[in-house]
Amino acid sequence: MQSFLRFTKLPRKKLYYALAAAAILFCVGGTIIWKGHNQSQPVTQDIPLVRTAVIGTANTPQGYTYSGEVRGRYESQLAFQVTGKIVKRNVNLGSTVSAGDVLMQIDPRDLQQTVNSTSAQVYSAESQLRLAESNLHRYQQLYAQNAISRAQLDQYENAYEVAQAAVRQASAQYAKGSNQLDYSLLYADKSGVISSISAEAGQVVSAGQTVLTIVQDGEREIEISVPENRIEELRKAAKLTVSFWALPNINTEGGVREIAPMADPTTRTYKVRISLLNPPPEIKLGMTAAVNVVSAGDQTSRFPTIPLSAVYQTNDTPNVWIVTDQTVRLRPIQIGSFGNAGVQILSGLNPDDTIVTAGVHKLREGQKVRIADGDRQ
Repeated sequence: MQSFLRFTKLPRKKLYYALAAAAILFCVGGTIIWKGHNQSQPVTQDIPLVRTAVIGTANTPQGYTYSGEVRGRYESQLAFQVTGKIVKRNVNLGSTVSAGDVLMQIDPRDLQQTVNSTSAQVYSAESQLRLAESNLHRYQQLYAQNAISRAQLDQYENAYEVAQAAVRQASAQYAKGSNQLDYSLLYADKSGVISSISAEAGQVVSAGQTVLTIVQDGEREIEISVPENRIEELRKAAKLTVSFWALPNINTEGGVREIAPMADPTTRTYKVRISLLNPPPEIKLGMTAAVNVVSAGDQTSRFPTIPLSAVYQTNDTPNVWIVTDQTVRLRPIQIGSFGNAGVQILSGLNPDDTIVTAGVHKLREGQKVRIADGDRQ
């Protein structure tokens, strides 16, 4: 306390100097302490894990693979020939049917009334015909006795012919009504399998509206979609090999049977049907298939193919990362044609080169890397 009193009794000027010196010492000390706490610690280098591939030998088969679906060669889209309300559906999706089976039925009440009406018209016309025939016979006798003129006889002959025509007309209308009543039942015209159902009981359908699709028994084929720039190559294909996703151990050869003359308006691709030369009995409708197309005249290529993910673009130059002794180096390459498996490399790679196939945009020249398990350098 006495020290503080003596400190306050110093002259004002000396007091200011003492406070200023203390403040400077405080700031300098705080700065030193702050720098000591915030001094950057040494950063450990993060060695990235990469996927790699080894460039194999040349002369590997080249081609394109198209995904497709197993379809029947003959597919019928069935529809009613008359308008009406569906009252019964006798089949389900995938049902096996025989020719002549009733698949669907529409309400026949209005059609039955039409048949009843035309049947009554037939009876009326036949009655008029019998009357005309009786009158004709009577007036023929009177004409033979010279009791009437020829003009009167002609009138009754004409009336008889009109009655005959009326009977034929009424009979035709009755036959038409009977046919329409029979059209209320939708029959299977061929034996096969129901592949799609587009109408249900209670729905009102118009004449010609597709309600069922039936795949006829017989040949099976593959439907694929091909872009327009591959159509000619497909026409000249040396070999088509078909594999099935659900049947991995089965492969069969195929041939182009049909190419659609116009592109699909939505996908802008052409529908192509591939017939199976020796179809295995295990294939089912709707199975997923893959059609591998090998081009004619160039069934193999002397250039290696790498995944697109391995290409690293710098400006206008394509490159790949080469792994040597766990270190990556950038090497320029020349790109050829593109395919399903990747891209052809015309120059810049040698057999047994190890390249990075994933994560190429996160690497830098001379960086150390770790190779993922299962890959080899």
